[in-house]
Amino acid sequence: MNILNSPDPDFMREEEIVLFSDSVGKWIDEHAPPEKVQSWIANSSVPRELWSQAGADGLLGLSMPEEDGGMGGDYRHEVVLMRQLGWKGADHFGISLHNAIVAPYIWHYGTPEQKARWLPRLQSGELVGAIAMTEPGAGSDLQGVKTTAVKSGNGYVVNGSKTFITNGQLANFIIVVAKTDPAEGAKGTSLIVVETDGAEGFERGRNLHKIGMEGNDTSELFFNDVKVPGDNIIGGAEGQGFVQLMQQLPQERLNIAVQGVAAAERGLEATIAYVKERKAFGKRVIDFQNTQFKLAEVKTKLTVAKVFVDHCIGLHLKGQLDAATASMAKYWVTDIQGETIDEMLQLHGGYGYMNEYAIAQLYKDARVQRIYGGTNEIMKLLIARTL
Repeated sequence: MNILNSPDPDFMREEEIVLFSDSVGKWIDEHAPPEKVQSWIANSSVPRELWSQAGADGLLGLSMPEEDGGMGGDYRHEVVLMRQLGWKGADHFGISLHNAIVAPYIWHYGTPEQKARWLPRLQSGELVGAIAMTEPGAGSDLQGVKTTAVKSGNGYVVNGSKTFITNGQLANFIIVVAKTDPAEGAKGTSLIVVETDGAEGFERGRNLHKIGMEGNDTSELFFNDVKVPGDNIIGGAEGQGFVQLMQQLPQERLNIAVQGVAAAERGLEATIAYVKERKAFGKRVIDFQNTQFKLAEVKTKLTVAKVFVDHCIGLHLKGQLDAATASMAKYWVTDIQGETIDEMLQLHGGYGYMNEYAIAQLYKDARVQRIYGGTNEIMKLLIARTL
């Protein structure tokens, strides 16, 4: 999609990346066309077999090294997948969370045994990943989590509850943010993996009913004396969880920005097509100066957003994306996403409020972007600390 007429940076125009983008687009056309996405929304979940299909076709573990069971790509491949999902309206599929949020914790911090045990199964689709951070009483404040993982013999016993967990109904590989030493605060936080198949005391709550992103299962999770092997602490040592989270959250926030631009680009394409066809007062809506000015503003804002996100991708590929810059990308792009999609819905008039129009779904989906991954207010606090 080149609706912004803004060329990609050189690192995204390499032949292998362009060919991969084309193949991902064709895969989505085949396995996640609009009618199937509508069935996801109706059922509040993506079919489990789609995960297996994605694994068989090489779309899981994109940026994981081949020697660790991955596909041997890099973050550009994750960007391609996120963009194509956004451009084609299939972004309710929680594959990018699995690939670019969950798996990196194992790749970056896992012991050799953990990598060998989990990464190939995450790549095949045998395991579907989720990360359980948020609790009913602790959202963006990760230091406030109450879930505990208490040492018991050679393992741990996990107790607590989590909410708003993406992939929560289907995931059988869950990274749980827990306190292994509550007296130590952040230093007592660990990341512990719960493989849920056959895990006694693990329960899934409701598949939460949301105002947007309805096709993605988002759940409450309950851990009631769940016994977990001692070697499921990521990295093999307690107390490393908060540092691990802080190091990986910049990529999560960049992911959100990438997804925000892609979704808004889809909205712009749909809106331009609509105003060229729709007539009012005897002429096309595109022929009104107000429409032209509004779309000019939208295109300008989205072009600036894309250029900034491309800059952040370049920094990240070089290992230079800091937390504050990632926070800027997350908060600013998602604000712009919401603002521009609202303007584009207005240009649809009453039809923009109808669910059968793409802009209505984009409007609903955009709202959560300013909340998850750390609220935009938290992003501003993180940026302010650098002043």
